[in-house]
Amino acid sequence: MISSQTISQRLTEALNPVSLTVEDVSHTHASHNPQAAAGNTHFTVTIVAPVFAGKSLVERHRMVYAALGELMPKIHALALTAKSPEEI
Repeated sequence: MISSQTISQRLTEALNPVSLTVEDVSHTHASHNPQAAAGNTHFTVTIVAPVFAGKSLVERHRMVYAALGELMPKIHALALTAKSPEEI
């Protein structure tokens, strides 16, 4: 089972963000995904990290996916906002 805390820990260790918000929004998808009612399937992540400076959106997402590693196949949906500090 994946938790918001596990995702936060992975992203913090790998990307050293200055700001990170991870929210489990699985309950909002229970009507079309019965598994979501139990939680831990749908997440919203907003991350601001210096390592994103000069990187494209695709590169940033790949960095997040790499940091999450083997957790990614277990996540049904990940809404991701990734910015550098200069962009906020």
